[in-house]
Amino acid sequence: MAEQEASGLQVLLSTLQSSCDRDVILNILSVLTDLLSLGTGRRIHYVISKGGSEALLQALTTAAHTEPPDHSTLLPLLRLLARVGQRDRKFGLKVQKAEATDIILSLARRNLGHHLHLTHCLWVLQVCAANVTTRTTLGINGAMELLFKVITPYSKRHVRTVRAAIEALAALLKSKSNSRRAVNRGYLGGLLRLYQDWHHNDVSNNYIYIRRGLLLCLKHITNIQLGRETFLGSRGMEILFTSIQDCLFCKNLDPIITIVTQILRKCYPKEPLPVATVRSSYSFSLPGNAKAEHPCEGSEGDYESDGEEEAEKDLDNEDVESKEEDYDLETDVNKLRSRPVLDRPEEELGQYEAMCPELSHNFQELESESEEDKSLEDRTESLPSTPSHFIPSATSVKHPNYRWRNQSVTEMGPDPGEKVFKVPQQSWTKKEKCRWDPIDEERDTVEAVQDADSCEGEDPARSHTLTLHPLPKETAWYKKMFNPECETSINPSPGGRLESSDTVTNLLEKHQGDIPFHSPHFYVYRAKCVKSIPDYKDLAFPDFWGHQPPPYSKPMLERKYGVQRNKVLDDVRRLIQPDDVIGRTVFDLDEPSHSSPGVPGCLTFFSKFESGNLRKAIQVREFEYDLIMNADINSNQHHQWFYFEVRDMKLAVPYRFNIINCEKFNSQFNYGMQLVMYSVKEALQGRPRWLRAGHDICYYKNHYSCSAAAGGGVRGKCYYTLTFSIKFPHKDDVCYLAYHYPYTYSTMMSHLDILEQNRNPKKVYWRQQTLCQTLGGNPCPLLTITAMPDSKNRDDLEQFYNRPYVFLMARVHPGESNASWVMKGTLEFLVSNDPIADLLRKCFIFKIVPMLNPDGVINGSHRCSLSGDDLNRQWLTPSSQLHPTIYHTKGLLYYLRSIGRAPLVFCDYHGHSQKKNVFLYGCSIKETLWQAGCMVDTAVITEDVGYRTLPKILDKVAPAFVMNSCSFLVEKSRESTARVVVWKEMGVLRSYTMESTYCGCSHGLYKGLQLGTQELEEMGSKFCLGLLILHLKSLPCSKKVMAQAALLLDLEEEITDRAQRSCGNSSLETDDEPPCAEEIDYNTDSCSDDEGNFSELDREIQECLSWVEGETEDEGVTTGQTCSSKALRGLYISSQPTSNSTALPLRSTALGVYSGFESSPA
Repeated sequence: MAEQEASGLQVLLSTLQSSCDRDVILNILSVLTDLLSLGTGRRIHYVISKGGSEALLQALTTAAHTEPPDHSTLLPLLRLLARVGQRDRKFGLKVQKAEATDIILSLARRNLGHHLHLTHCLWVLQVCAANVTTRTTLGINGAMELLFKVITPYSKRHVRTVRAAIEALAALLKSKSNSRRAVNRGYLGGLLRLYQDWHHNDVSNNYIYIRRGLLLCLKHITNIQLGRETFLGSRGMEILFTSIQDCLFCKNLDPIITIVTQILRKCYPKEPLPVATVRSSYSFSLPGNAKAEHPCEGSEGDYESDGEEEAEKDLDNEDVESKEEDYDLETDVNKLRSRPVLDRPEEELGQYEAMCPELSHNFQELESESEEDKSLEDRTESLPSTPSHFIPSATSVKHPNYRWRNQSVTEMGPDPGEKVFKVPQQSWTKKEKCRWDPIDEERDTVEAVQDADSCEGEDPARSHTLTLHPLPKETAWYKKMFNPECETSINPSPGGRLESSDTVTNLLEKHQGDIPFHSPHFYVYRAKCVKSIPDYKDLAFPDFWGHQPPPYSKPMLERKYGVQRNKVLDDVRRLIQPDDVIGRTVFDLDEPSHSSPGVPGCLTFFSKFESGNLRKAIQVREFEYDLIMNADINSNQHHQWFYFEVRDMKLAVPYRFNIINCEKFNSQFNYGMQLVMYSVKEALQGRPRWLRAGHDICYYKNHYSCSAAAGGGVRGKCYYTLTFSIKFPHKDDVCYLAYHYPYTYSTMMSHLDILEQNRNPKKVYWRQQTLCQTLGGNPCPLLTITAMPDSKNRDDLEQFYNRPYVFLMARVHPGESNASWVMKGTLEFLVSNDPIADLLRKCFIFKIVPMLNPDGVINGSHRCSLSGDDLNRQWLTPSSQLHPTIYHTKGLLYYLRSIGRAPLVFCDYHGHSQKKNVFLYGCSIKETLWQAGCMVDTAVITEDVGYRTLPKILDKVAPAFVMNSCSFLVEKSRESTARVVVWKEMGVLRSYTMESTYCGCSHGLYKGLQLGTQELEEMGSKFCLGLLILHLKSLPCSKKVMAQAALLLDLEEEITDRAQRSCGNSSLETDDEPPCAEEIDYNTDSCSDDEGNFSELDREIQECLSWVEGETEDEGVTTGQTCSSKALRGLYISSQPTSNSTALPLRSTALGVYSGFESSPA
């Protein structure tokens, strides 16, 4: 039956091509019109698949050569060609093959005086211009000249024809050669004048499509450099900017506003950033002959070039978007297979034996002391205090500003000679939160603050006394906050700076000690030992005082309609109306003398503290500031992380901040993410917390670019603006703004000190060692955590030594502070008294590198180390001099593999700036090959699917985790990442990258909420729970362990409960997030303005069916009246003598056409 139906349609199309009988052709055309006017576009695709385009083109060629032309045949033919052609991807090629280009142009020229016929020709011309080659040919053959005759001069007569001509012209101008030809012939100025005429005379907004079509023409012409220059010379910026002002409050004019905004942004004259060089303000001399010259990745065409801007491709995150090209997938099976190889001499691995003391520990203390008699001091002193191993610094070449440490930090924390500050034992129960003892706090405060020489190995000539940057200077406010007797010591000095020691002492006396796992004096002590390139002298208050998560989660910010285009128009206003632009530099790292801080009514900025990043602040208007981030050290890129202080604000005034040198081409700031803010006044009133803040937030491409010369040879790097507005909670407060919740190196080190002193040494085996020294001379800690053996019994010791390893690490990218918060949750859970944690420690030995890139974190970088390298792209061949933390972490993994103890699970904690939720990236040969479309011989390629077990478990137990966001593909561009290298070279099946969003969740319990530090820490603890369940599911367990597990948790109930809470976590995820309510296209070569919308042209064609040939068009708005195809068929054949008709019978059953369409996709 299907064959009969298909053959019926083919007979119909074949007859159309070969018949010369006018009535037969008219009847066939009327049947096709009937069929294609019903249902969906699938019917048209069905006709195309049966050769419908070729048949119609052949019929057009035949009809056009008839003298005189038979318009009763030509008009329905042209209508059908327009409808079919716009859905036929190869229509342009078919037109060229049929040599129909000249025929269509000839018909248009011959019908210049007959607008009904001309309109039909213009529709087909527009469809033909969708093909690159065809539109170029049409331009050469004079199509644009013809169209300009139709659309000029301005007239409201024949508006349908004018609209069709303008839309055809817009399609032709997508060709760069046509755009160049239009500019050379002066058409751009004519288009601007014509647009002005239509805009001024269309008071009732009845001709939006004509105005939009003219703007599309201008948009395409300005895709080329010559077009932009001519547009600026013709005052196009002023004309469009002025015209759009009275359109902003009419939602019906959104198509106009959107395109005008695109044109204005694109034609805004390119400028370099207002900095002396795009390279970092800081530099670091690398050891040996290494050079810190790293070209930018993903460079784009120089902005001086005559071409379209290239689309950006961001390879920064391990992100596998559906739009990525499959050619990046690794399809070489030999490269995908595990291949144990060494990148160094095997004898070097012996040095890493000292990093595994747990394998040779004799546990003498199990007999010598009892837990009840062991005081906190005894516990600390009984542990080793001398280095158990020595790994040299990254280099023996000393930087002039540093004195390199000549030995590693001890296993258990501070070096000999350093003052050890002890805190009382804390409660580790699940429901209780630890609190500091105020008496102990007061006892240690003075020692902590005044001990300036406590860091081992400090150069006496180099003073490293840290101070708090001045606090809020409102004297009356101090009287409320501090005791009157302290008033003399805390009042601001004439210069605005407070006496540091008195300030810190008073603050510590006021500190309630109610922030779990944080001690200000521990932080001060650790911060003194930090070595930074800028030689920081100030502490950031939030890091010193601490952060307490708010008691609620904040929903994602709802995007206000029109906010992005309004921000872009504000930027354009600076160029058009510069009268109110101040342009005052108020903060400048490069030239401090050029800044003007303290100007009345002006904010004061500061960023020279650990992890701080703000290079320059420029006051644009009274309450608006442009901010420039510093590049990563020894680099000219990676501007994304920011963390800075701002003060001297007014109350309830919306300040606008524009960070103008961001680099990623998109951000979660466009999809509900907010930055974070910390208020000093709020903290001192008992609310010490980072909060999500900001409104009117958006992220878009701006007009700043980096020339080849300024970028060190990099061509045309473009920048993006993150803009947000903030109302500060207090007048004259001191507030801190950051990209995400900061987590500094000193915070991490002090956190480890607290965890070590509060663990239960009879239950928790803890060793803190130094993996290596970084390039900057800072120790990179390595932790070993497991359970102490129950006794010195042989079986207990054997169980201890044979526990499988889990290797965790975080913060290889400094700007991904969320990874550190997840790691914090993991560490706190691992050393806690939670019975599940106790069982987990008995199942695994954990090797943890909590911060792989300390130098980057300390110096406020976003992605790189001091060498200017992305350390997560150095795992194939790391350098011991340039990448010491990667080199020695990989060496330790090599050592574990060499002794047959390769980790069961390896996980690298990261943050993701462009996706929601928490998810894992893993590695799979088969999934990679399947995704690439390769044939997979399952007999030859076998693979353990155990890599999917852990993410499936986490999907059930962790509210923020989403399995459907996970990916297990191996890309060529990721071959040098930790995940892939550990999988290939170490043979670790479960090798993962865990990505945590900066924003929030689109699924589950936290759907619609932004993640805070509490949720991130929870993810770290749930990861531990997942590891325990993985052990119980995948590895043989003793009866004792299984019995303990059965008492602690019923796995099935746990999984069921979490599945119910996840509220649909397992549902299929289509997109990362829905598009914004308004979507502005910032790539000039894109066609996202709905130009390819079939419904518009279809609607025009349908409206045309109501026309009567020869009828004069109204000068007003086109009506929406239509008539059916059957009425149209009657219009053409009713005048024919039916008795003499030789037309084919219209019985559809005889042709099999209608029934054929009924069975085809509708």
